[in-house]
Amino acid sequence: MSDGTAVRLEPHEIALLGEGPRAAVTVAVVDLHLRGLVEADRPGTIRAGVVDAARAEQPPSSLAAAVHASLRAPAAPKTLVKDPDIRLAVALMRIPLAEAGLLRYPLLGATRAARRHVRDLRHVHPLPTSRHGLTDRERLLLVALHGEAALRLLVPRFALRAGLVRRAEVGGTGLLKHSPHGTSSGGGGGSFSCGGGGGGGGD
Repeated sequence: MSDGTAVRLEPHEIALLGEGPRAAVTVAVVDLHLRGLVEADRPGTIRAGVVDAARAEQPPSSLAAAVHASLRAPAAPKTLVKDPDIRLAVALMRIPLAEAGLLRYPLLGATRAARRHVRDLRHVHPLPTSRHGLTDRERLLLVALHGEAALRLLVPRFALRAGLVRRAEVGGTGLLKHSPHGTSSGGGGGSFSCGGGGGGGGD
């Protein structure tokens, strides 16, 4: 297909088209966090958490699986994009996107159709005023579309501790006071032009 608009895109794929590999890895890290598979470690780093079979109904994406496997020791999220296995996962992500007309050969930058599609998704799914009542699926889509603004709203404590946002950009300590650990998401409305599902999670 030439314009790619009929392709069902996952949040990490949308992030790749919108902002590149690091944004896609960020979405993968948040996905793992919402599944309880990644936790903040020392300031600015993350570590692999204990796998909970009860939360593994929907397998993570191949990119998220590569991120999880790479965490043999605590690491800064911004360095993960340089890991050879994660770079391979990103490269494999690009193939179907290029075949769908969403990435240009040979440099594999987003096509005009892809950029337009991401802009349309941002318009259809604006950043909400509250993170409550959102599914994990919706949180990941919002992070893919709105980047740091979504991180500060939806997973503020984890984003700060893990180094996904710079400390000065979090907007003060008030966010930390209003982001109780383990808050579950549930319900949530709306349908998206990207597939998959999510389980429960919190910040």
